[in-house]
Order: sequence, then structure tokens, then C-alpha cells
Amino acid sequence: MSNICVIGSSSMDLVVTSQKRPKAGETVLGDSFKTVPGGKGANQAVAAARLGAEVHMIGCVGDDHYGKAILANLKANDVLTDYVEPVTDTESGTAHIVLADGDNSIIVVKGANDHVTPEYVERALPAIERADIVMIQQEIPEDTVDYVSRLCKTLGTPLLLNPAPARPLSKATIENAAYITPNEHEASVLFQGLSREEALQRFPEKLFITEGKNGVRFHNGTEERLIPSFPVKAVDTTGAGDTFNAGLAVALSEGGDIESALRFANRAASLSVLKFGAQGGMPKRAEVERALS
Repeated sequence: MSNICVIGSSSMDLVVTSQKRPKAGETVLGDSFKTVPGGKGANQAVAAARLGAEVHMIGCVGDDHYGKAILANLKANDVLTDYVEPVTDTESGTAHIVLADGDNSIIVVKGANDHVTPEYVERALPAIERADIVMIQQEIPEDTVDYVSRLCKTLGTPLLLNPAPARPLSKATIENAAYITPNEHEASVLFQGLSREEALQRFPEKLFITEGKNGVRFHNGTEERLIPSFPVKAVDTTGAGDTFNAGLAVALSEGGDIESALRFANRAASLSVLKFGAQGGMPKRAEVERALS
């Protein structure tokens, strides 16, 4: 069993489904409203645990009803929560999600996730030192992402950086990360002035650009490769990227080669969109292996 440490956000997703996405100034009628646990960090932790890893989550929740529910959900999914702490007089993070036109739009309110500081992460050093791979995203403070990249470089622990939501990264942080997994929009923010082909060639077997239902693109040191996704009829694409990242981390931490790890991650992500909610469809390890076979 691989050991994965996830440093990132935990939140509650407030999800509205609608036949139509409203334009600016427009009111439309929705079909349903649901409240489900989410946050990119928590999503990736739950997905990795379901895929068979031992997972430590490092993050913060508020001292509110949402915080208690988020913590209970992590524990129910066998995520170790020794380093998830409630923050006094602070609300938990929330994500406000509209599902319409076969895709999602999301506004994130960070709340307690802003308390995931370098000093907070430092208290979880024992878990980080034991990890086979560390995962991080960008719904937490920028200086924390920079700090963790330096820490992992010092420890010799691979860091899988999912640069979402999009914001520029320092050259040092990009160099320190072992793997970077932007989507096409995030890649354009990270590598301004470079074409997709130039960016991939500059970071062989490190930069993986996800292209939704088309798959994931990378450079193997010799040529650019597209690892195709698996066609499915999506119910809810929320959390597919988080499942992909978790699948990639699990497969790589178990010693898989790049292409087989990407196929495993793509298959896990394709299964995750078959049910409602970011975590609702995240598959167990056996489901992914059956689907691949």
C-alpha cells in the first residue's frame, strides 16, 4: 500500500442543477439543489483512499456545521485526519457549483482553507516525511504551495502539483515539483509565451495537460503523446480532475510507468463522472481494475 499525503482544501459543495446557465443579469429556474462534501484537497484525498492508498489529509475546516460534516466524511472514507483542524470563529470553505449544458461552473470561497499556512503544514512534517508522494492544489495560500515545493525538494519526496484554480507559479516552484497537471486553461496561465508543444517539450514526463474527454497530453522525451480517455455518458463532471490526479499519484507511487499510470488515472476519472457529486462517483480500486481489464 502506498502512502500519500494530500495538502489542500476541504469545503462543502453547494450544487445547483439547471437546464440553462444564466447570463449576466439573468434569472433561470433550477432543477435541484444538493449539499455534498468537496474541496480539491479533500476530493483528491478521498479518491486516493478509495483507490487503495493510505492517505493523510493536511488542511483546515471551520468550527461550523459544515466543518463537522467535512471531517466526518473524510473519516468515513478512511482518510487519516490527524492533521485536519477546526479553525475558531471561521467558516468552512464552500464551492458554489452550477451544473448546466453538460458541464460545470464553480465559484470557490476559501474560508478556513486560508489557514493552511506554511506554519500549519510544518506541524504535519511527520506525515510528509513518511509519504511516497505529496499532492497539492491552489485553493490554499500561494506561499504554502511554494513552501511545500521547497520542502518536498529537500526531502526528496515527489510532489504532484495540480495548479487549480489557475494562477501563475514561480519558476522555482515549477522546477521543484515532480509532476504538474494543469488543464488547457491552467497551462496557458502557467506557461505564457510558450505554445502547448513548447511547454510539453520543456518538461518531459513532468507536465501533463489534461484535455477533458479527449484525454491527457505529455512529452516522453522523444515525442508528444496523447493518452486517450474512455468514452462514457457523463452525469456530473465535478471531481473528474481530482480523481485523475489521485489515480495518477497512486499509480506512480506504486512504481507504475508514466503511460500505464496515465491510463489508470484516465479510467478512474471516466468512472467518476457516472454519478452525481464530486465524490459521489469516485471509484474503488477494484472497479478501475475491472474496467481496465
